[in-house]
Amino acid sequence: MNRKDIYGHVPHACGVYLMRDAASEILYIGKAKDLAKRVAQYFNPERANLKTSVLVPLIRKIDYIPCDSEREALLLERSLIKEKKPFFNIALKDDKAYPYVKISLQEDFPRIFLARRKSSDGAAYFGPFPKVSPVRALLRFLWRRKYFRLRPCRWDFGFERPLSPAKINSCLYYHTGDCPAPCAGLISHEEYRREVENAKFFFNGEYQKLKKSLIEEMKTASSKLDYERAARLRDSVSALSQMGENVRLRALKSEDLSETVSSSRAVSALQQALSLKTPPFHIECFDISHFQGHETVAAMVCFKGGVPHKAHYRRFRIQETSGIDDFKSMGEAVRRRYLRLKRENQPYPDLILIDGGKGQLSAAEAALKEIGVSIPVISLAKRLEEVFIPGQSQSIILERGSLARNLLEHLRDEAHRFGIGYHRFLRDKKLLNQ
Repeated sequence: MNRKDIYGHVPHACGVYLMRDAASEILYIGKAKDLAKRVAQYFNPERANLKTSVLVPLIRKIDYIPCDSEREALLLERSLIKEKKPFFNIALKDDKAYPYVKISLQEDFPRIFLARRKSSDGAAYFGPFPKVSPVRALLRFLWRRKYFRLRPCRWDFGFERPLSPAKINSCLYYHTGDCPAPCAGLISHEEYRREVENAKFFFNGEYQKLKKSLIEEMKTASSKLDYERAARLRDSVSALSQMGENVRLRALKSEDLSETVSSSRAVSALQQALSLKTPPFHIECFDISHFQGHETVAAMVCFKGGVPHKAHYRRFRIQETSGIDDFKSMGEAVRRRYLRLKRENQPYPDLILIDGGKGQLSAAEAALKEIGVSIPVISLAKRLEEVFIPGQSQSIILERGSLARNLLEHLRDEAHRFGIGYHRFLRDKKLLNQ
């Protein structure tokens, strides 16, 4: 088997990969910001080590699960490893830990620091975070700027165990004023607890104002050619962004994993069926809806990794076409969509699916050519579920029930549903205004 056949379907996307043997048993589970680049590294002989030299010859299939962020991929990876216990995941089986930000609420005067493990000790934990250094730098920055006036020392003291005057007088933080010094009574317990609550709010996500301040300081430092300080601020902004990553994680059962993997396999099957150069990880599908030529609208839905990505759904009121002209309406919608992406320098999809036959496909092709955008585009005609491809006189009819056909039908049906809903909304709105 050609090695590229094993990993050529893996997309340039963030997620988790599952390497399987000939019996479909999971050999290894990993995460990556760019799945395609990471997986390809295993098959690079120049980067071989003891683990890969034994692992790679056993790999016969690679599945992947897309994720919205590195943090989500980290948590999903750990969850799957814990459940599936793959043989080659020795490092993570040995409880390799990622850092948490810990606020020691069990103490009378809590501290903030990094912890490698989460314990049931009454403390508040935030994380885990895949990268240690930017989070550590952020904590240092927050302390120096006094965003949270919490003590940096490790002294064990409280109401019933006051710190001795000798230790207080020997503390450099106390003499420099870098510490609020609750040990010396320079701050009340109530005021100190308010600082702790502010820190909890921050690590729960209330930090957009701070992030904006960091970015402004970074720009100022850069304009003054203080690149070292700008780099440190950039790392702090990176840490804040990492903390703000969305995590859509839930407990995965075996049937859930099978369903998720099936969606990504459908993408691979579609790539093979259509002989596409790259996996169509990101697909956008267009549909036209109207009632006897009135209130014509276009709907565009987006799938990533074989599943709907509703944040990228779009609706268009057709403005340049009157009466019933699905071809012209389709061209208008496609042109408006990708002209905007081009102007905003946004990434294009890997594949465009048009609901319709050769006429709608030709209109979409012409619109893309007009604005100078090159994206693979196909159409799906409903009567026989024929797939039309530009430059090919004969259509393709995918096998009924196949993963590739199911994916295209799901896209087309979702676009139709979304478009009909928008059309009805406009029609009802018009009736109410009469």
